[in-house]
Amino acid sequence: MIESEIFRQSRLQVKLSEMYLVYWEYVEKAKRFVKEKGNSAFTEASEANAVPRMMKLYGIVPANVYSGLKTQRMNHYHTPMVTEMQKFLGKVREKHLWNEEKVNLKIRSILDKYMGRPPDKLMVDDLNLTPLQYMTNVLKFDPDDYFSFMSTNNLPFNRKGELVEEDNWWHDRNYYNIHLDDFIAVITAAMDKGYTLTICGDISEPGRADSLKVSVVPYFDIAPRNISEDSRQFRMDNKTTTDDHCMHLIGYYKNISGTWFLVKDSGRAFFGKYPGYWFLHEDYIRLKMMTLLVNKYAAGFILNRIIK
Repeated sequence: MIESEIFRQSRLQVKLSEMYLVYWEYVEKAKRFVKEKGNSAFTEASEANAVPRMMKLYGIVPANVYSGLKTQRMNHYHTPMVTEMQKFLGKVREKHLWNEEKVNLKIRSILDKYMGRPPDKLMVDDLNLTPLQYMTNVLKFDPDDYFSFMSTNNLPFNRKGELVEEDNWWHDRNYYNIHLDDFIAVITAAMDKGYTLTICGDISEPGRADSLKVSVVPYFDIAPRNISEDSRQFRMDNKTTTDDHCMHLIGYYKNISGTWFLVKDSGRAFFGKYPGYWFLHEDYIRLKMMTLLVNKYAAGFILNRIIK
């Protein structure tokens, strides 16, 4: 999504390093683990708005500057690395070794062993830039332009609140909670204005068909006419809807069967005729998708109503 936003704004095509942000996210997770005396999640999961959050702190670099792969592996496999960090942090908690500097040094040594140390500087057109300077001066990207939205009955609508999910490990309370119809309207408005966005929610459903590249709500679950804010909330409360996965939503299409939203999906999408792409029916989004991350200007019609 960030790459698409950069292209939309400046027509600059760039492949950014996801692993650069992953590295720093683990560093920040360890810092909070110490701050909260072990009462903070340290796992392989996060939320979409962690990306602009990490970029604001650490900037970004191109993928060819930092791959996060130290060996000849073609793909990332972080289980041994995360297990080693979790084992270390378990000892920190057990022995009450709440020294942030020492914990940070150890966590970074583990990350460096598996991923390599990210660069402090990079060369761009004979200029020696920090990752923050590269983000600001070359990419012209502003992380503060990206807002998060959710739709839950458990909090007042049209106000900010916390997404209560383990993946929201830093307890971000800057999610705009909006009605379900507005949740869908933000998506279509963004598409109509030429923006893309990130959508996150539950993908472990029987209505997700690998062979057909679609996700629908099956009738044995709930009839479309009964999908509402209440039926959505019921599934979030009983944990049959969880925040499993985030995808890049890039367009939508209407036909006799309703509105279909096209996503680029990094997981479970590399099958069939069009690998990497997937259609979500609007009913599926209404019932099973939990959050959005989108440029604030794409959602201006909602924000103007909320922000006074």
